[in-house]
Amino acid sequence: MELLTVVKVGGGILEDTELLSTFLEKFSMLDGHRILVHGGGVSVTELASRLGISTRMVEGRRVTDSEMLRVVTMVCGGLLNKELVVRLQSVGVNAVGLTGADMNLLLSVRRVAGLVDYGLVGDIRTVNVNALIDLLDRGYVPVLAPLSHDGAGQLLNTNADSVASLASCALALDYRVRLVYCFERSGVMAGGDAGGEVIPELDRETYIRLRDRGLIFGGMIPKLEGAFRALSSGVTEVVVTSAFCLGGGGGTALTLNRGR
Repeated sequence: MELLTVVKVGGGILEDTELLSTFLEKFSMLDGHRILVHGGGVSVTELASRLGISTRMVEGRRVTDSEMLRVVTMVCGGLLNKELVVRLQSVGVNAVGLTGADMNLLLSVRRVAGLVDYGLVGDIRTVNVNALIDLLDRGYVPVLAPLSHDGAGQLLNTNADSVASLASCALALDYRVRLVYCFERSGVMAGGDAGGEVIPELDRETYIRLRDRGLIFGGMIPKLEGAFRALSSGVTEVVVTSAFCLGGGGGTALTLNRGR
């Protein structure tokens, strides 16, 4: 099977000129087919603050009302997405920037309100695999913004880690998929986001124990939940790493079971 690398790049890299240049150079040298999924939470929060719109996050997920959705669409579906596309073109990558509404790529349902009402947030139900395969076969590199739609005219804010995970799962029957979560740190840290040494290999049982002790929290939770879901669904390899180690040589390798 052909190799497909799905890379999710975090907002910390997008905000750092040097890190972003390193990331794009490394990304351009990856073998095989590629898909890039990007977040943009830092820029979204900054613009929202400038517009007087308050931000509320619950376990790394943004509560999204209609005003916040406009900000997410402007920043992620517009500025950041197109800046990534033009920068990729400059390093020889024929990128095409898309939201989940384009080509009906990501069809979602609005998350049902429970203890938390996340508002206009989508949980992906279907990935248009045929459309992505067609783009890949034609030599394009899709750059996916964290926006999906409900099929009835409504855009929905969608966690970028989940987009990367579920796209990887959907494509695992057609490719040998490697999923990489790339952000500003070197991997999953033994002391949580605050610091400590990088955990070179993390299995699901250890993750749950660290999460329950409060040593893994915030935005790392949906990232790792998606990682283990991907491994359970046939994705060959999942790595959490930095821009400097994209392509191999560092980070945290995720495994379902200890020692595998």
